[in-house]
Amino acid sequence: MKIYFAVSVRAGRNDAPIYPEIIKLLKKYGEVLSERNGDPSFHGEINMTDKEIFDRDMDWLRSADVLVAEVTTPSLGVGYEIAAASNIRKPVLCLYRKVPGKKISAMINGDTKLTVKIYKTVADLPEILKEFFK
Repeated sequence: MKIYFAVSVRAGRNDAPIYPEIIKLLKKYGEVLSERNGDPSFHGEINMTDKEIFDRDMDWLRSADVLVAEVTTPSLGVGYEIAAASNIRKPVLCLYRKVPGKKISAMINGDTKLTVKIYKTVADLPEILKEFFK
């Protein structure tokens, strides 16, 4: 199984410390194609043009079996990837960590083609992932 893990890169890295924990859980189900984006020290490609990043990421997305997106930190890029995956009929799991004062996007939460799960801590994710990948 190939998994595309979508996270905020340019829109903010507030949630980056938990990305490696999520990737570790995802690896139980398959290969994480976009693992580098989950590295807390990663703040974006410096040796690639935006077009090269787009082409690479879309290739990964097309080759993936599923898209798992952490959507707590809003990101135009992640939203684009979710829409693209949905349009090519890839299963999509959106993970939203409940944070006081923040709300999940209505466009994500209202799309019945997506699986949206709200969690409080990473400890909640094994059961969510188990259910999604069964």
